[in-house]
Amino acid sequence: MDVCVYGCAGCGAELTAPVARVPLPPETHLTYGHGWLPPLMEPGTYAVDPEPSGPPYGAFEDLSEAEAEARGLFAPVWPLSFGKSGRIVVAPGDSRGTVLIPEHGGDSCRGVCAGALPTMACAACGLLVASRVDDCGLWQAVWYEPDAVRRMPATAPAPARPSGPVPPVLPDGWWNPRLEAAAGAALAPLLRASGGGPVALPDGAVGDVFGRALRRLLPAGGPAKRAGLAGPGLPGDGLDIALVPYDPATCEPWRPPGGPATVPLPASVWAYLAGPAETSPVPASGTLPHGVLRDDYPLPDHPWELFRPDRRATLRTLARMPEVRLPWLRALYERC
Repeated sequence: MDVCVYGCAGCGAELTAPVARVPLPPETHLTYGHGWLPPLMEPGTYAVDPEPSGPPYGAFEDLSEAEAEARGLFAPVWPLSFGKSGRIVVAPGDSRGTVLIPEHGGDSCRGVCAGALPTMACAACGLLVASRVDDCGLWQAVWYEPDAVRRMPATAPAPARPSGPVPPVLPDGWWNPRLEAAAGAALAPLLRASGGGPVALPDGAVGDVFGRALRRLLPAGGPAKRAGLAGPGLPGDGLDIALVPYDPATCEPWRPPGGPATVPLPASVWAYLAGPAETSPVPASGTLPHGVLRDDYPLPDHPWELFRPDRRATLRTLARMPEVRLPWLRALYERC
């Protein structure tokens, strides 16, 4: 597991707690509503954004076709960052030894957002090293500038990361945006792997999450490719398309045997999809038939509306696939 601390490139002071690398969450650059969001990253973790991120922003039309392809963009995207690539993101609680400079922030509302200059300086030498983000609608995070910090050996292990499925429904009755974003990002490779034909999904959570979108976007009838879950404990035998988790140790998608097309998911989202259906916490007794649930316990949270993958995550992911230039997939991109 890749565990390190990040230190100031100017004086070497430690600027983070020990952190372990994880994949960049699919919801990273998506905004939600006008309230405060929780931290983007779990404690003790960090991720690296391989693409340009943060200000300044520009128009996709400012790029030539060759420049867009060099950046891995094959369809229009908005907003388009012309900032630095390789920024490192951690939870705010894992930041160390910095001083906030709020006047460097951008046009924020009820918090702080990134501006033209980093909003955090090294407390030891004053080098501008990072930007704090906690404005309404934005995931709380600290983004370190890749040229202002350097990796250093960790003197202690990173804290144990929480494991288990993502809670699908929030206490207020709305779907968890982390699940919506992950499903939206996964929908793009699902569409690519479909080849433009129908896809057969298993019953249960997988069908609930992806079924409506695939029925709207893909034709019905004819031979269908079989999609389902594969991963630890689920070999995925006979699948044409495998929904797989990221390996927490390598940050690479799990590779099932047989070579089906793979659709990666955050481990917590995959765990939710692979979990058992609703079961009674109280053993049924007496003459209740098998499969009948007792009704004398509180039901789990149910959302206000049917599930929809986040369209923005689908578009962001499709735009970065060379296959989006195929006429049938570009037509789906335009429909989304």
